[in-house]
Amino acid sequence: MKVYKFGGTSVGLPERMLKVKNILTATESPKVVVLSAVSGTTNDLVKLCKVYNDSLATGELLNAMRKKYRAFIRGLYQQEDRKDKMTEFAEGRLDLLEELVTKLPDSEAEILAQGEILSTQLFQALMEEDGVNSKLLDALDFMKLDAQGEPDMQHLEEQLNPQLEGAEIYLTQGFICRDHQGNISNLERGGSDYSASLIGAAIKADEVQIWTDIDGLHNNDPRHVRGTYPVSELSFDEAAELAYFGAKILHPSSILPAQKFNIPVRLKSTLNENAPGTLISTQSIDGTVKAIAVKDGITAIKIKSTRMLLAHGFLRRVFEVFEKYETAIDMITTSEVAVSLTIDDQSRLPEILTELKEFGFVDVDENQSIICVVGNMVSEQKGLVRRIFNALSDIPIRMVSYGGSRFNISMLIDTSYKFEALNNLNSGLFEEVESDLSS
Repeated sequence: MKVYKFGGTSVGLPERMLKVKNILTATESPKVVVLSAVSGTTNDLVKLCKVYNDSLATGELLNAMRKKYRAFIRGLYQQEDRKDKMTEFAEGRLDLLEELVTKLPDSEAEILAQGEILSTQLFQALMEEDGVNSKLLDALDFMKLDAQGEPDMQHLEEQLNPQLEGAEIYLTQGFICRDHQGNISNLERGGSDYSASLIGAAIKADEVQIWTDIDGLHNNDPRHVRGTYPVSELSFDEAAELAYFGAKILHPSSILPAQKFNIPVRLKSTLNENAPGTLISTQSIDGTVKAIAVKDGITAIKIKSTRMLLAHGFLRRVFEVFEKYETAIDMITTSEVAVSLTIDDQSRLPEILTELKEFGFVDVDENQSIICVVGNMVSEQKGLVRRIFNALSDIPIRMVSYGGSRFNISMLIDTSYKFEALNNLNSGLFEEVESDLSS
């Protein structure tokens, strides 16, 4: 059995939802299908939670959602009675939203859950109209967090597996779950991708497929770099590095359950279903650069102090400041009298800087980007560092992280140089390899 996950853009229009139905009915069964909310819906629900004190703004937003779903339903179904039935259902959920808004902020998680509830009900009705043997499973019945906020895998296995009988397609919601007290909550990290990976692990799936509007994970950012291409295969470690350092197609947490149980994850495109996409598994080629990712919104902090020289425990005291303010560190480099590090969360920066200044001179560079070159054992590939620095010869490099991981080499640069750096690295690392292979 395989798990198929479809993102919001894949079900964001009636014709795209019909395309998803065709993909599912043309592939082998049985399968579990995880759906996100219709694109734009979650953003509307988040906005609804922010403007709940403004009755005019709330009313306008709910009316726009009603209009959107009425049009969506009219374009989705052929049968008039089904259009009427699903319009009535959608109106009921929007009436519920209107009621839940009055209970904010306590009702926020329940409000955010309505997008996935709507999309799965609409899709199940579509399958029924087409005579497909499908079954809608409520994720709130089996997806649960423990007291530490982590997925309760035992509960998931015990509650989900017995329901997988009697149908060709099992449909459920991504993102939403219950907390350890039974209240509606959500997975946050990775959303529906995380749901699919957890379900894949719980049922010991043959494969988890993540369907989006992009034909796999590209070797560089196709929006800003010329001549990119989908990477055919990645290891779990390579994919995790790329996801953490900015590859938008996948969230860092979303593949961990599949990796733990060695379940391959395949990235596919609903806009080009015949493309092979990207396969993520335990297999990889050593010493090969697979892709480049970039992470923006980085702040670099340098602490310089002569007291650091041979001072036992200095780094520990610096790290304790960041731990105190619950701020994660991305990169770190040290010298005998200074330490430089980066963060991607500036919300507690003023308090952090106040305490760091007790150690010595503190310098801050904002608007930085981390560019990450990823591949299995790239840190051990001969000549790679030379090629990287040659490609970036005209770009100031603020920091370098090399040797901390066998899977990436990272550079910190000012964000104003980002696009130039990505294009130069693409030419220097990939076009050079292609030229060598063809000669």
